[in-house]
Amino acid sequence: MARVDGKRRGLLGSFGFQVLAAMVIGLALGMLARNLGTEPGQQGHGLSEALKLMGSTFVQLLKVLVPPLVFTAIVASIANLRELQNAAALVWRTLMWFAITALIAVSIGIALGLILQPGVNTGVAAAAAEASSTQGSWMDFLKGLVPSNMLGLTASTKLTDGSPTTSLSFNVLQIVVISLVTGIAALRSGAAAEPFLAFNASALAIVRKILWWVIRLTPIGTIGLLGNAVAHYGWDALAQLGAFAAAVYIGLGLVLFVVYPTLLALNGLNPVKFYLAAWPAIQLGFVSRSSIGTLPVTQTVTETGLGVPRAYAAFAVPLGATTKMDGCAAIYPAIAAIFVAQFYGVPLAFTDYLLIVFVSVIGSAATAGLTGAIVMLTLTLSTLGLPLEGVGLLLAIDPILDMGRTATNVAGQALIPTLVARRQGILDQAIYDSAGVEPTIEDQPAA
Repeated sequence: MARVDGKRRGLLGSFGFQVLAAMVIGLALGMLARNLGTEPGQQGHGLSEALKLMGSTFVQLLKVLVPPLVFTAIVASIANLRELQNAAALVWRTLMWFAITALIAVSIGIALGLILQPGVNTGVAAAAAEASSTQGSWMDFLKGLVPSNMLGLTASTKLTDGSPTTSLSFNVLQIVVISLVTGIAALRSGAAAEPFLAFNASALAIVRKILWWVIRLTPIGTIGLLGNAVAHYGWDALAQLGAFAAAVYIGLGLVLFVVYPTLLALNGLNPVKFYLAAWPAIQLGFVSRSSIGTLPVTQTVTETGLGVPRAYAAFAVPLGATTKMDGCAAIYPAIAAIFVAQFYGVPLAFTDYLLIVFVSVIGSAATAGLTGAIVMLTLTLSTLGLPLEGVGLLLAIDPILDMGRTATNVAGQALIPTLVARRQGILDQAIYDSAGVEPTIEDQPAA
């Protein structure tokens, strides 16, 4: 691919090639570790632990940057809306297209669940059923919207070897709420808030620079994440849940390679150009399993590869990274809920399918851009009154499914700003029609 400045880089210097090569290496090392044995005392145990450490360290580095990135990015995005004359129209059109594409995705998920019947055609045993320790309900979701403190910190205590252990974590949804309120208050404060907004812009630039350094470690993280998944899960669980995994990936493929290209074509945009530009972000999303971790790349390709104005992209992409989840919040929970209902022999009425649609379109913010979609699934199951133990049936292959889900999420997060910008007449068509551009560290937006 070409750089933004027009210079060509060799194949080995391509970020995309490095990640692809890392996936092959990770797959090979994972299979080797599994064949040698991953239990303590077996030959593959050391390799398995090394792969696990590499992958978990990479994910941890991404997670530690999530709170400052979400806060500074959303505050800056709201401040950037001042540069747009039609800001209100852009905001509501963005939300409208979020809902439209989520509606299409969840409809596809429901149709596939009914046609393929993954809960009937499964080899997984009922003994695998267990309630997830991470659960979601509408009450928890609504209470989670109200921050318990200005940092969005939550504490949890559990017994470890008979002793209570307390750990702290960040509630990303609360951070989003805090950021939105802070950004709006800063705009309403006028000149008095300018120093704060300038500081926030500087902090965002620093956080993004650090995150880009972490992103450059993606090939190493890819080897660890993919290798660990193969070493510990192998193909046994995938074979038992083959019908379910096939339904999910067929749904993701339909959204990613049929629905999205159709929407682009209907709006006069070449789908091939979109995927050439957006592929680095989609690829990173597949590997990292984190929309938030992929945010800088997604915003970069949206601006420099797809021609969306920075002032609008700086709002739409961070918002999408926390709420736009066609994979995690539409396709997956729809098929998974139908799977659980079929497995336990619980009939679903027409109103139940309407509830699945409602949860997918309205409740996607519960996923909050982090790895996994368990919260969204438990939210859907609890809404339908289905056994939460059904989550345990699907956990064995969740990392494998999460790769495809996140890639679809990221593609949608770049798609919607592109469609809205096109329909509002602010898309830079010359940039969009140019050859796909692979972002480099130097290409990142400053603020």
